[in-house]
Amino acid sequence: MQERPDTPGGRPPLPVAAPLLPLLPGGGLRPGSVIAVRGSVALLLALLATATARGAWAAVIGMPDLGVLAAAEAGIAVHRLALVPAPGQEPAPVAAALLDGMSLVALSGVEQLPAGARRSLVARARQRGAVLLPLGRWPGTDVELECRTETWHGAQAGHGRLCSREVSVRATGRGAAARPSTARLLLPGPDGPVAEIPGPQACRGRGLRRSA
Repeated sequence: MQERPDTPGGRPPLPVAAPLLPLLPGGGLRPGSVIAVRGSVALLLALLATATARGAWAAVIGMPDLGVLAAAEAGIAVHRLALVPAPGQEPAPVAAALLDGMSLVALSGVEQLPAGARRSLVARARQRGAVLLPLGRWPGTDVELECRTETWHGAQAGHGRLCSREVSVRATGRGAAARPSTARLLLPGPDGPVAEIPGPQACRGRGLRRSA
């Protein structure tokens, strides 16, 4: 596991795929920040992919439907991923412990957390220089990424393979993120977990099977 200083001062942002850069001020995932994702687990996984591929450790808490295979297909380096599908009735202490040792901690079910638990997690992330990624609404987040599906690609005549979907992602937040920005993306992309939308899309290989 990577050694990290106790404070985020001077640490560069963790890398993300190029299509996500316009949504994140500072050129990536800033250590000590809170980046909330709404509307898409695929977008959350895409945020983890590049950083783990380049050596960062990540944890995902409270997502029992996410397995190692799905994480690998999303581009995450699974040998640097900890999955905690069932953290119990009090996930905040689990997240706090993982923030001490992981560069990225994603947490589901955040709407149920008391305000005090949220504040404690924010403080822990800032102190340890980790990135906290709540899946859902998180008041006061540094950046919120809201994802809306526009179009699925791949299924023909009600059956076949759904290879990707066009989404619109709107970024809002505080400080440098106070001015909203929007990007249209493919999740997944034809050759990875995320891609820009340059024009008409052709499916290649991977995807989700759909039947009538």
